[in-house]
Amino acid sequence: MAQVTTKDLATLPVGRLGLIPLESCRSLGDKVNDWLVQWRKERTHQHIDSFAFEGYQRDCYTIQVQNPRFGSGEAKCIISESVRGDDIYIMVDVCNYSLSYPIGRYTNLMSPDDHFQDLKRVIGAIGGKARRVNVIMPYLYESRQSKRVGRESLDCATALQELIGMGVENIITFDAHDTRVQNATPLHGFETVQPSYQFIKALLNHEDGLHIDNEHFMIISPDEGSMGRAIYLANILGVDMGMYYKRLDYSKFVNGRHPIAAYEFLGPKLEGKDMILVDDMISSGDTVLEIASLLKARGAGRIYICSTFGLFTDGLGKFDEAHANGVFDKLLTTNLVYQTQELLDKPYYITCDMSKYIALIIDTLNHDLSVSHLLNPVDRIKRCVERYMARYEK
Repeated sequence: MAQVTTKDLATLPVGRLGLIPLESCRSLGDKVNDWLVQWRKERTHQHIDSFAFEGYQRDCYTIQVQNPRFGSGEAKCIISESVRGDDIYIMVDVCNYSLSYPIGRYTNLMSPDDHFQDLKRVIGAIGGKARRVNVIMPYLYESRQSKRVGRESLDCATALQELIGMGVENIITFDAHDTRVQNATPLHGFETVQPSYQFIKALLNHEDGLHIDNEHFMIISPDEGSMGRAIYLANILGVDMGMYYKRLDYSKFVNGRHPIAAYEFLGPKLEGKDMILVDDMISSGDTVLEIASLLKARGAGRIYICSTFGLFTDGLGKFDEAHANGVFDKLLTTNLVYQTQELLDKPYYITCDMSKYIALIIDTLNHDLSVSHLLNPVDRIKRCVERYMARYEK
């Protein structure tokens, strides 16, 4: 992936760069910091020593914060250094369930609500002193509750408005469940980034013998919600796309929703084709594994499950069983949310590192440059496939 070059330094930094990864996002934040340090140390400019570039080249851009808690479970945020005039990027993983805090004699696991409160505490501790506050929230908080059906709360829209009200200028998320939620904050920056390039790059780096053409390859959407992702990838790769839609039983209501009566397939013949089954998230995994098994029953070749967020709320046992039974070949998710060591050790699992991409977005925004070319990686995907096919043909 190309980094911001010297010629791009025609614009001054918005402010001294400051990176605040909360504890929930610490490992990813450390990798992002390493990329920023490396790039800026290699960068030269005739005015690099001027006051406009004060603090531009440093050994670390991370600003240390603490979120101590009282015995009652209440908390606060403490920032260890001045952030006045800085361009701050706060990183938070609201899905990190590995953290906990004490309440009296009990231990409470941190929920998305707790992580969101810690994010607001950091913004509150900044106290309006920063030049600009940007939030990088890979999994958008409450993104599955982004629209109202009947007498329901609009949690995602409310959260976005709350952040904007606290002075946040830009919100950067990945693969938002419903991008229309950005209408809740129409006058502020909201970017939802797709990891399509990282999926293709990781897959081609780990798998041999794939024919990326219309005769041998295909993209599958497991439902209507992921159809846009599937169409995007299929068009770039020049292959067919198929999808399943859920036929619901509207006579019943179970756990707040209508149960699925059957899955119906729409698309061309897929017998013998390798395919990518793409979705935004894997929660329990029931749907994506059911679709994979239906694809195998139709004669599909190798199946690669690609999902931006691997939550695995019911554990990995069903994935172990499905892989052992040949339901799917590889599982790809990103490191945008917490990954257990158990997951990383699975022989069928491929992780897609997003740290370089995030660092590139931060570096570009800090110079107040357009990120449009970063959000649409068509050329990078095509070059990646061309290199792979050339190597395979040899």
